[in-house]
Amino acid sequence: MSGEEAQDSGAVDGETSSVWDVVVIGAGPAGASAAHAAAVTGRRVLLLEKAVLPRYKTCGGGIIGYSRDALPPGFELPLRERVHAVTFSLNGRLSRTKRSRQMLFGLINRPEFDAGLVEAAKTAGAEVRTGVTVNRVEQHGPGVPDRRTVAVIVNSDGKRGEEEEIVYARAVVGADGSASRIGAHVGVKLDQVDLGLESEIPVPPSVAEDWAGRVLIDWGPLPGSYGWVFPKGDSLTVGVISARGDGGATKRYLDDFVARLGLSGFEPSVSSGHLTRCRADDSPLSRGRVLVCGDAAGLLEPWTREGISYALRSGRLAGEWAVRIAESHDAVDARRQALNYAFAVKAGLGVEMGVGRRMLNLFERRPGLLHAALTTFPPAWRAFAGITRGKISLAELVRTHPLARRALSAADRG
Repeated sequence: MSGEEAQDSGAVDGETSSVWDVVVIGAGPAGASAAHAAAVTGRRVLLLEKAVLPRYKTCGGGIIGYSRDALPPGFELPLRERVHAVTFSLNGRLSRTKRSRQMLFGLINRPEFDAGLVEAAKTAGAEVRTGVTVNRVEQHGPGVPDRRTVAVIVNSDGKRGEEEEIVYARAVVGADGSASRIGAHVGVKLDQVDLGLESEIPVPPSVAEDWAGRVLIDWGPLPGSYGWVFPKGDSLTVGVISARGDGGATKRYLDDFVARLGLSGFEPSVSSGHLTRCRADDSPLSRGRVLVCGDAAGLLEPWTREGISYALRSGRLAGEWAVRIAESHDAVDARRQALNYAFAVKAGLGVEMGVGRRMLNLFERRPGLLHAALTTFPPAWRAFAGITRGKISLAELVRTHPLARRALSAADRG
């Protein structure tokens, strides 16, 4: 290790260590994936998390094929349910169930899932520190010793001021959620913000049996809204999502949805809300030696607002490119590697998001058309099943299937 690399970093918890190659901020699926991808290369990786793990997150917990494919090698999914059937309804009407012999997707509880990903990062060699608040990052100024270093300003008790300490890194990955401080540093721009409301409802065995292996997707009364029921053993995850702006209407949709399902008499163990944010097409993904991924970058599917697969895939890319940035000896090479990361994200996830926006536009205008296609047109159901299994993406579907391409083009023209 060179003298420059061995300088003190003013680390967390009063410890002193050398400069970290990669510091990852946020230990959700994106951050844990980034830490794992960086650590398996043998670099020194520090994963910082504000909460004490495990912790609850508002999330349906659906694990589609693309999520499974992006997991660390050998990772065992803590599945609570294997889904073989989907019931579709149109605001409570025209209900129809479609079934599959093969598993469509799996369902997990986020505390268990996230903890497993963090453990995989630790096994790969990353150091994990929880209960640490990251206040800001600095890439210039008196607190930054050289142009190869990023200063991560932290404290371990949530207080600002004199308790602040500095962790130094050659590269930083921001994976600190949809209200990301690192995203603000990078300058992430948002194109779509939605409000999700969710309840975890414990149910007796007789009710749980009715939902075993089956989920419900209800196309809702608000433009672009839908609801879901995801069974997880002895509890049901019930939620709705719609565009931010009328929280009262979204809450009424959830209440009506729960009542319609006959679940009003069961007390939720958890009720929560969460804002999901999609990036604008021209939103940056890096600034200097700092990258963002997952929710912090606004990466999720705009129509379904599915985010776990985007978090896992962008997190892995961010970890891999952060290692290259850490190895860069000047700003020009660091910038080149950051641009390569952005290109990799946009060429894959960005293209999928573009098609997702078009699907959302169609769904907002004609939810009944989409419902009819999925429930009465076998090719549409097969496409849905292929997407959930990870056999094909929305973008590939539109590119390779002339009928899908023509239908979406016609919808674009109104």
